[in-house]
Amino acid sequence: MLEEFVAQHPTDAFGRYGLAMECLKENDAAAAEENFKQLLSATPEYIPAYFQYGRMLATISRTEEARRVLAEGVARASKSGDAHALSEMQAALDDLG
Repeated sequence: MLEEFVAQHPTDAFGRYGLAMECLKENDAAAAEENFKQLLSATPEYIPAYFQYGRMLATISRTEEARRVLAEGVARASKSGDAHALSEMQAALDDLG
């Protein structure tokens, strides 16, 4: 159902995020990554995607990429004033060492 929605509304950030998260639940990292990339390319201000994408990359041992994604998320959360997201992403970044 989400795939149909995203196909009909490709610029809907929430739908694309939901599809990426569903792909994660289904252990389809490649599809999740593709959706996160499309989401962040089209809507770079969608802060939650940086956290989830960064965590996914860390989980599949792509640590340097995870650091880059989380660092970008920290910068965007700081710029937008989203202290909660900034705190979560900074903690995740710190955990990566």
